[in-house]
Amino acid sequence: MASTSTTTTASQQSIAATGTSTTPSGFNRSRFHIEWPKTKEEERRWQLEQMAGAFRVFARLGFADGSSGHISLRDPIQPDTFWINPYGVHFALLTVSDMVHVDKNGNRLGGADKPINTAGFTIHSALHQQRPDIHAACHVHSPYGRAWSNFGKPIDMLNQDSCMFYNDLAVYANFGGVVFAKEEGARLADALGPTKKNMILQNHGLLTCGRTVGEAAGFFVALERACQAQLLTEAAVAGGRVQKTFVGDEEAVYTKMGTGSSEVMYWQFEPEYQLVLSESNGDFLV
Repeated sequence: MASTSTTTTASQQSIAATGTSTTPSGFNRSRFHIEWPKTKEEERRWQLEQMAGAFRVFARLGFADGSSGHISLRDPIQPDTFWINPYGVHFALLTVSDMVHVDKNGNRLGGADKPINTAGFTIHSALHQQRPDIHAACHVHSPYGRAWSNFGKPIDMLNQDSCMFYNDLAVYANFGGVVFAKEEGARLADALGPTKKNMILQNHGLLTCGRTVGEAAGFFVALERACQAQLLTEAAVAGGRVQKTFVGDEEAVYTKMGTGSSEVMYWQFEPEYQLVLSESNGDFLV
């Protein structure tokens, strides 16, 4: 891949398992360590590569939906600005050079000279302004997330994967149509709260966030699959012949610590990224 982009090798090697440390809860975290690039310029490039790769992953998983859907990335060099995908380009065609760099008012600062999704900007701008800990966010109209969102309810703690979202999932129950108003974007950010990274938007879809694009994208794929499992479970119990069983709170807390951290969610996404990198010969890195 080095011939395609001088940063490809760096982006693959910068996330490595190094050292050994154990948290007070007893989890060995060495396998999930994220070694960040040494400079902000390298970090920007690495995250933009992950961003373009995330769109390829989402396309491969069937999440593309016309011009709907967006991922944003807080710029490491100018943290009060962010990158977002252009409007009207299929996820499977997006590359690093397609991404648009904008300020909090939507003014283009760099990147591609292309229009951006107004609703997408409104949502992501509010999130990045209200939550400085959020560096990346994904909002895509995926099929199962969109279907489960119609109930305006969180998911149940039904299995190990559901526990990735234990006490880390908000519900925005005030669907106000396409998010064009600045006030609506602020209400969405308020609904997410000061610490949670994931949200179900009633009658709309899913929103996931993270310190890295990999974490946010990993959460999104996992939440979409959790919604699918929830819908299958609801269909199975509808006849009344079987009942749900739930993971207990203590077990859910323990499982969340082991499966839903920033580092683990990054690594949850990394195999998907490596697959699209191999399948595309890295053509999204340009």
